[in-house]
This record gives sequence, structure tokens and C-alpha cells, in this order.
Amino acid sequence: MSHDDFAFEPVKGLPERPPEHEHILWQGRPDTWALAVEAYKINWISAYFAVIVLWRAGVGAAESGGAGAFAFGLPYAILWAMAFAVVLLLAWVQARATVYTITTARVAMRIGAALTVTLNLPFRQIANADLKLRKNGTGTIALETLGETQFSYLVLWPHLRPGHVKVTKPALRCIPDAAKVAGILAEAAEARISQPVIERKTAPQGDLVAAE
Repeated sequence: MSHDDFAFEPVKGLPERPPEHEHILWQGRPDTWALAVEAYKINWISAYFAVIVLWRAGVGAAESGGAGAFAFGLPYAILWAMAFAVVLLLAWVQARATVYTITTARVAMRIGAALTVTLNLPFRQIANADLKLRKNGTGTIALETLGETQFSYLVLWPHLRPGHVKVTKPALRCIPDAAKVAGILAEAAEARISQPVIERKTAPQGDLVAAE
């Protein structure tokens, strides 16, 4: 029997139903393997353990031949497999808990596996969007916001642009078909920003003159 941990959401990935004039254009989440490679550095971890296994196997081979290589290398190979599985599981949990949403008015990010938060970024508060695309089509879209809005690195991670610690930038991290998503975002933002903003102001009572 399946269980939805976010069944309380009125709309998937959003804390409340959007207004009638706002429509969802795209929703997605990080690719688990891409997130494991880019954010959790699973390739570097594997390379480290591979060196340790080869080193220990070499020491065992020098002392007792093939049997020694197997005996010395096996424990570290098991540790390697366990570390690989744990890191991949962490990436899967993080990806499963994430929902990125692009609407006709904003970018929303429901993030956090342990502490879930939802960021709402209206297009008028986004100064720039930067796409980093990989050969397999996955990529990261980093968002630069206007004003002095600051985001906690620990709250955002890994949903941020890598290498930017002092000034964090929220990011749609490791998403499939990133170029297509970037196009959707650009078109929606351009359409939204081009719309005029009409502010209604009530004239002070003293400015009203009765006709005689």
C-alpha cells in the first residue's frame, strides 16, 4: 500500500492553490543519479575507495599471493559498496522530496527531506537565470534574485548554484531536459514581466471637489 508523505498539499509542490489566473506550466524533480554525482560526489567517493581497495589488495598479494589480495581487499570492497549504496539512497530521498514548479507567475521550490520548506520566487524578483547543461541533457538552472534577499546555504543545499556560498542562488538542480525547462521558464518570465502593473490608489477626501 503506497503512502503519500505530502498528501496535505492542495496542489502537488505548492503550499496553497494558485489563483485562477495562474497556471502550472511545468513540474519536475532532480534526477537521482545526476544529483548523486554532482551534489553528493559519488564518483569521487568511489574513486577514493577504489584506490584503497587496490592498495590493500596489492599489499595482500605481496604477502600471500592471490588469496592474500582477496583477503586484504574484500573488507574495503564491502565498505565501498555500503558507502555507494548510502550516498545513492540519500540522493534518491532528496530527489523524491523535491518538487520544482514553474507557473505563469513564479518559480516554486518545495525542498528538504527532513525539514521541508517551499520557496516562492515571483518572476519580477528574478534578475537572471543561468543554465548549466550536461551532455546527457540534465542540467541546473540557477536563479539570481533582485534586492537584498538572502537564502540560508544549509536550508537550500543541494538546491543551489555550486560554489556560491556567500551569496547563495536557488537552483533547479540536476533536472532532466534542462534546456527545454529553461525555455519554458524564459517564455513565462518574459510574458509575465511584459504585463503592466496597475496600482489602484484612492484619492484623499480633500482632493474631491463637488460640482456646482
